[in-house]
Amino acid sequence: MTADAQPAFGLAVSQNPYLFAGETEMHAVLTVTTQGLEDLTGGEIPEAAEVIAIDCSGSMHSPPTKLRAAQEATGAAIDALRDGAFFAVVEGTHTARVIYPKDDGLVAATAETRAAAKRAVRRLTASGGTAMGSWLRLADRLLAARPTAVRHVLLLTDGKNEHETSAELDQVLADCSGRFVCDARGVGDGWEPEELLRIVSALNGTADAVREESELAEDFTAIMRAAMRKVVPELLIQVETSPFARVRFLRQTFPTQTDLTALGTSTGPLTTLYPTGSWGEESRDFHVCLDVRPDGLELLEYQIAEVALLPVRAGRETAAGDVRPIVAQWTENTVLSSVMDSRVAHATNQAELGRAVMAGCEAYDEGDTERAAREWGKAVALASAQRNEKVLTRLHRLVDVVGDPALGEVRIRTDLDLLDVKLSEVSRSHGTRGPEAEPDPGPHPAGPDRRCEHCGYVSSARAKFCEGCGRTFEVGA
Repeated sequence: MTADAQPAFGLAVSQNPYLFAGETEMHAVLTVTTQGLEDLTGGEIPEAAEVIAIDCSGSMHSPPTKLRAAQEATGAAIDALRDGAFFAVVEGTHTARVIYPKDDGLVAATAETRAAAKRAVRRLTASGGTAMGSWLRLADRLLAARPTAVRHVLLLTDGKNEHETSAELDQVLADCSGRFVCDARGVGDGWEPEELLRIVSALNGTADAVREESELAEDFTAIMRAAMRKVVPELLIQVETSPFARVRFLRQTFPTQTDLTALGTSTGPLTTLYPTGSWGEESRDFHVCLDVRPDGLELLEYQIAEVALLPVRAGRETAAGDVRPIVAQWTENTVLSSVMDSRVAHATNQAELGRAVMAGCEAYDEGDTERAAREWGKAVALASAQRNEKVLTRLHRLVDVVGDPALGEVRIRTDLDLLDVKLSEVSRSHGTRGPEAEPDPGPHPAGPDRRCEHCGYVSSARAKFCEGCGRTFEVGA
């Protein structure tokens, strides 16, 4: 990579700025892209630190092929580590134990250490219970030795988190949030979708499961290769609101869906930072909803929030690219205010899809097959419209479409397997991308600082809106 070629972090905002007079909710989709990261070479590439935590509870022996599949998959993941990546393997039961390396730390990946790790994995046996919080706690301690590395955990389980309380797991997740990314996978039919989703929502990862044990090695390989391509340890989204606005929620909607709202950290009365995890060369979408209280304001265009990206590299936050405004203009024109931005509409429908899948699973678990069919039918219609093939494939194992998919006309299958219900439930975290966003207008031209004629606040030269009161600057002012 040449000296003047730097990684680029792009940010675009997609929204309809018009709100009908009196409305208080503004939605926007943020599209974040990273480019130039695959061109990094040598010392520009940060360290990678990996912990593979494998469920070795007693249920992994039922059937015995489950543990063998986990051992084979772990070996495949170890092979996919890039040379020099630091790693460890953890045996997870009702406690947690490092099985490789022997000194209870991390070791660099070489041909020799990979072979030794795989030998240790082949000696694993199944016994004891399940306490995933202890596995994550140990992983956190191991990864802490590499504070500037891109840190990742791959966790596999086949059962419920039965040997620690819900509060204990919540505390571990709170302590580990922002410290590493965790991808969680289920095998067999005893795992709980909500537990996997709960873990990865707190740790910016993905949750899924395999239908057949033979699929696990391929899945582990794909996860590890993706983890090895990450070169930015953390990318923060900074949202600074106007005094009359607040963030109601911020959710990642593509490529996976996860709610980041509770992970936000306030750095001032109007500013919140949201962690998004580690990044490689990729693009993601985020749905932000702002609660706006325009009491006493005229029907004008206002900047209600400003969004910026802060990548964390070598343990330091740095600004990346230009900030982007989220604006609102109140109007009494119902035509302008009733048009929903295409990407916002897609994100909203995705959330509705997730709720329909979940509601159908809950109804089926309760024995209410009529409501389950109704909710899964709604999910089929939404997934068809969104072209969400992964969710559709799993829904088709639950229901037969007996009419128009767009109308959700379905019937629950007579050969339905409980595992397929769980697979559908966890698949609701898989997102698709909406229509292309409108072209970004690019940064505002440089020039002298701008003083607002309304409030007197002095804003930066690039500002299109007063950073004090949010009013639009007149062209040429």
